Amino acid sequence: MSGPAAEWDVALANGHFLLQRPVGGGSPVFPPRAFAPGTGAELEWFEASGHGTVYSATWIQRKPPEPPYNVVLVDLAEGARMMARVEGVTPETLAIGMAVKARIIAGETPVIVFDPVEQADG
Repeated sequence: MSGPAAEWDVALANGHFLLQRPVGGGSPVFPPRAFAPGTGAELEWFEASGHGTVYSATWIQRKPPEPPYNVVLVDLAEGARMMARVEGVTPETLAIGMAVKARIIAGETPVIVFDPVEQADG
């Protein structure tokens, strides 16, 4: 396989969370693409901060005894939005607006998950 999705997979396998943006600046693009949507501009890769905010969340109930899992949309600090899951939360603690930080889970097919960011009081 080749193309932007394959490049993204290789970057993840090497521990890098990358996004794309139009060469010379512009809004970040996700998922990876060959050209910028709407303009067809050339895209360049850059390292994402991994910081984001939960925009939307839902829980998927599986057949017992399997535990439920969440699916979230995360607004990344860079401006792109991506679908993922937040680990270490329950239906009671996962909230829209929650600050999260990306983490890459290594494996045959690496994936990005998010962890809650502890907010300091005050």
